Amino acid sequence: MKISFKALAITLVGFTPLAAGAQQITGAGATFPAPVYAKWGEAAKAALGIELNYQAIGSGGGQNQILNRTVDFGASDAPMDAAKLESGNLLQVPTVMGAVVVIVNVPGVEMNQMKLPGELVADIYAGKVSKWNDPRIVEANKGLTLPNLAIAPVYRADGSGTTYVWTSYLSAVSPDWKSKVGFATSVKWPAGAGAKGNDGIAATVRNTKGAIGYVESAYATQNKLITTQLRNRAGFYVSPTPAAFVIAASNANWRDAKNFAADMIDQPGDKSWPIVSATFILLPKDPKDPARAANVTKFFDWAYTNGGAIATSLDYIPLPEAVQNAARSAWIAQIKG
Repeated sequence: MKISFKALAITLVGFTPLAAGAQQITGAGATFPAPVYAKWGEAAKAALGIELNYQAIGSGGGQNQILNRTVDFGASDAPMDAAKLESGNLLQVPTVMGAVVVIVNVPGVEMNQMKLPGELVADIYAGKVSKWNDPRIVEANKGLTLPNLAIAPVYRADGSGTTYVWTSYLSAVSPDWKSKVGFATSVKWPAGAGAKGNDGIAATVRNTKGAIGYVESAYATQNKLITTQLRNRAGFYVSPTPAAFVIAASNANWRDAKNFAADMIDQPGDKSWPIVSATFILLPKDPKDPARAANVTKFFDWAYTNGGAIATSLDYIPLPEAVQNAARSAWIAQIKG
């Protein structure tokens, strides 16, 4: 079934009448996990009587809203700076993992036909490679007919955790990108045009011949967008499949990750997808309303225990049980009330 994430975002932002006895919790932030949060919200409302009102406004907005305490929890794909977590009196825990994929709109190119080395993708976004029949792209795609068509890179115009993950990948595979542009929720893009949200990039690429963009996998899958293969750290081209995401996620070093910010970019493995990341929620350690805070942790505790199948159906990766238990222990120990 096709899901319109633009419509989804509107639904999530809107305030709907509560069912009898339902208790509302509010969150705002990353668009990356919005599809799975929406599905978890539907299921948890029936199971727990807790209704989630989630505003998919981007990771930067989510961080700002929780720092200002205008929502019950913030959501961000980019780990918040440790000093900022401390000054904001916030706890950061992961909820689920997902993958960022490359989407293209190139006439004659079908699903996962195109092969792209990471450093070539970085040069496309740097404006150094501007035509789809550039010799470097042709060399990586022998047998594939590529048009003399301008490349139109699309990036996030808003402060975005997906951009943080994407630019972390570009920095990992391209020293030139790392030194000149770097990685952050918002960077100074050398080339291309901006769009708001994962759904905005998806729509822009779908409607623009020659476009290339980056989105969380669920947006590509549910909207039937054309994805590409990427060359991974081991030197193999891999397609963006749930199996490849799981292989990458299995290499995460959670034990040594401060504030649960485990690095899953460009992990080893012949079949490993190179752009996988956790997404996080930000919880006040000193909630204004302890009852609402308890409902937030109750919601995500339910999602950990019961939401794995929903996450998998949308191309997300459930957290390992040990990480879920560590997150539970953290909020029990650190959130007052």
